[in-house]
Amino acid sequence: MSREQNFQRVTDCGIVAVVRFSDPGPLVEVVRALVAGGVTVAEVTLTVPNALDVIRAAKRELGDRVLLGAGTVLDPETARAALLAGAEFLVAPTVNLEVIAMCRRYDKLVMPGAFTPTEVLTAWEAGADIVKVFPAEVVGPAFFKALRGPLPQVKLMPTGGVDLDTAPEFLKAGAVCLGVGSQMVEPKAVAAGDFARITQLAKQYVEVVNRHRAG
Repeated sequence: MSREQNFQRVTDCGIVAVVRFSDPGPLVEVVRALVAGGVTVAEVTLTVPNALDVIRAAKRELGDRVLLGAGTVLDPETARAALLAGAEFLVAPTVNLEVIAMCRRYDKLVMPGAFTPTEVLTAWEAGADIVKVFPAEVVGPAFFKALRGPLPQVKLMPTGGVDLDTAPEFLKAGAVCLGVGSQMVEPKAVAAGDFARITQLAKQYVEVVNRHRAG
């Protein structure tokens, strides 16, 4: 699908699952559990050992049921490797203009991380599709509401500190989607192979998004 279609898929879902764990072994099943709960967009962070193999395996097993990306992409060399491995979007904790340019070159979604208004606008002007505000728990939903005043055109995604309590407030403040990590992909559940727990949590986050959109 095109970058525009994938952008629509991300915003329709409203959640980008952050999949991070010390052992890559169970992560394809984690992605499967997320999809079963209605979360159909997931980034596998490159802090995971053999993360690109996880992306390849999940794409092979789940196909179009999930939109898979790579997270914690810090440089253009890693960006290109992730795209060649099949990542449909890239997420970063920082603004690297070369990573953004790489995604534009290959017509892939890119979500660089920013923290200040200057960084947010720099990322947006460089071609970011969505700007990830990280760590979002430091600034909270009020920051998003304030930023929407002068920068209403920028699509924002909070990541870090997004849980079932804060998610509604971030959406109300103008977030276009939510980056959710260990609050949904619980390390304890992954370690125990309790994939039903991850599916249950995914359903709860989907319900938060649906309630917000229903007004």
